[in-house]
Amino acid sequence: MSARALDAGRVSPAAQTLDALPLTSLRGVGPRSAQKLAGFGLETVQDVLFHLPRRYEDRTRIVPIGRLRGGDHAVIEAGVDLAEIKYGKRRSLLVRVSDGTGSLLLRFFHFNRSQQESFVRGARLRIYGEVRRGPSMAEMVHPEYQRLGDDEQVAVEERLTPIYPTTEGLHQLTLRKLSQQAVGLLAPGRLPEWLPERLLAQLQFSDLQSALRYVHRPPPGADVAALEAGVHPSQQRLAFEELLAHHLSLRRVRLRAQHLRAEALDTPSPTRQAFERQLPFALTGAQRRVIGELLHDLAQAHPMMRLVQGDVGSGKTVVAAAAALQAVGCGCQVAIMAPTELLAEQHCANFSDWFTPLGVRVGWLSGKVKGKARQRLLSELAAGEVQVLVGTHALFQGDVAFQRLALVIIDEQHRFGVHQRLALRDKGRAGERVPHQLIMTATPIPRTLSMALYADLDTSVIDELPPGRTPVQTVAIGEGRRAEVVQRVRQACREGRQVYWVCTLIEESESLQCQAAEDTAGVLAEALPELNVGLVHGRLKERDKSARMSAFKQGELDLLVATTVIEVGVDVPNASLMIIENAERLGLSQLHQLRGRVGRGTAQSSCVLMYRAPLSQMARKRLAVMRATNDGFEIARQDLELRGPGEVLGTRQTGMIAFRIADLMRDQPLLDKVEDTARHLIGQHPERVEPIIRRWLGHAPRYGQV
Repeated sequence: MSARALDAGRVSPAAQTLDALPLTSLRGVGPRSAQKLAGFGLETVQDVLFHLPRRYEDRTRIVPIGRLRGGDHAVIEAGVDLAEIKYGKRRSLLVRVSDGTGSLLLRFFHFNRSQQESFVRGARLRIYGEVRRGPSMAEMVHPEYQRLGDDEQVAVEERLTPIYPTTEGLHQLTLRKLSQQAVGLLAPGRLPEWLPERLLAQLQFSDLQSALRYVHRPPPGADVAALEAGVHPSQQRLAFEELLAHHLSLRRVRLRAQHLRAEALDTPSPTRQAFERQLPFALTGAQRRVIGELLHDLAQAHPMMRLVQGDVGSGKTVVAAAAALQAVGCGCQVAIMAPTELLAEQHCANFSDWFTPLGVRVGWLSGKVKGKARQRLLSELAAGEVQVLVGTHALFQGDVAFQRLALVIIDEQHRFGVHQRLALRDKGRAGERVPHQLIMTATPIPRTLSMALYADLDTSVIDELPPGRTPVQTVAIGEGRRAEVVQRVRQACREGRQVYWVCTLIEESESLQCQAAEDTAGVLAEALPELNVGLVHGRLKERDKSARMSAFKQGELDLLVATTVIEVGVDVPNASLMIIENAERLGLSQLHQLRGRVGRGTAQSSCVLMYRAPLSQMARKRLAVMRATNDGFEIARQDLELRGPGEVLGTRQTGMIAFRIADLMRDQPLLDKVEDTARHLIGQHPERVEPIIRRWLGHAPRYGQV
């Protein structure tokens, strides 16, 4: 347990505020269970109150079987007609029950003899579960049930039943009992209200305690539809404060950064100017504008914190190179971090090609660099001999030390959490002096998400593509026309062009019905014997993967069969055709990223989205959007609407953000008020900022720290 929870135990429980009252003050919570709950982020009574229901179950009424529909969660009362064990791929216990309005099958995969024998013909059961369509009749799989006596009458629940986020070994019943006790302790003065009364009145929000009582224990007659949709006023009251806490935490990062110092990289850099002169193309106006914004920030004595957004192919890497050379020209070092080894290797190759002729040394570090090679690199880095270091997460491991790190560049920011980029930044920390930060993303971020997730960053947008780029023509074709697609590949290669063929999985999967990349490469090599066919996927050794990518880039391969490892960073101007198999399985932003691998030269390029019918409604919408536009910002907006921010930004994987009750799509109308309120609190009530952040984000690692 934390020190705050232990210290709280020395004060009279009745006199403590709930953020200081330890869970051991609740019935049924001893030292062992308190330790388990603390591992789940629950240490105080306030923590329990803000551990909010994920959904609700309606157990307030008994529903006749004849009125049930697939997907319903319902309570039924029925008698047992038949119980039998069915043997097949998986042994199961099937219990058929009825209530006079219809019949239902209960299916159990895990059962014992005693349980089986309890389902005697005529036994009365109270059952709760989700209704599913079965082969012969509606089913419930592993429902909750209790056996009733012949004349026994058991009352149904009076209120909706809350369902809480949980973990292994922590039962719903335990969480419900804890929350019931916590709600019972709500009283004036025990849970501070940090939002100004005037604001609550303007937004027509209830007070905090009323909102918490409602969401934990919805009263009889509660608006079930509103609660399930998350739009009940009590939920919106809490969602607003949670969004505010996240926004304040990021604003605090920004405010604290203004009090830190950084190297003022303001010396004119002949190296950077020489780099721009040697480029084989002219910079676009948008690139020049963004470089100007970066140079202005880098010249300041406090750290730059800037996000550069740009569509696929807009030239973000060149902009980053200009910033890196400004730092090198001032005698400093640069760290460049990418989320995958393939993308990091691509950056290393690009920067080496550009920088080596200028006398700038570029190093490469990943988890695969080991032994003497690693020690030599780290020694040269610490001595300042390596001026630019490119790599993956390995860059912020403990033994990596820079001599004078002044600029950190992070690509594909949405793949990393806030605390990860802070960890890399700390590599260059010297007292109150920290490196500048440049964050790049090729996944355009709608304004609403930027407000919620990147309030600590200034934003620049490269909103212009290099001249000569023509929009990629996109078509969607059913897999039944595969022979036509293969012929199209043959024709493109006859014309001297190269082709990508993208598969979504490495190995065959019956459940996903995706073509395996390895099988596809073999089939295509047989169908197109005159072409040189290569294969790249994530399980190849890095050496082999790099060799095949290099062979494709040099024109030694005509057709590259690949998984989505080529999603970002690969630049082969001669590739003008991309085939994406099972395109219906990918999100819009990922499809757009993949499509961005073609259309990088002057030739007209095409993308074929090959799908397996039947298509779901969402898949139809995605493919229609891809055919209709090449605009990454419009695609990101549509992707956000279709899939939601957790999927779009990959945050379910990174753990960067996990809301308890807020939803960025649903709650967009609140975000302008969140921003206004954050500004007001920071200016007029700064003492309230920290408690709001701690209440909602107290267990988030390094969130909002500098």
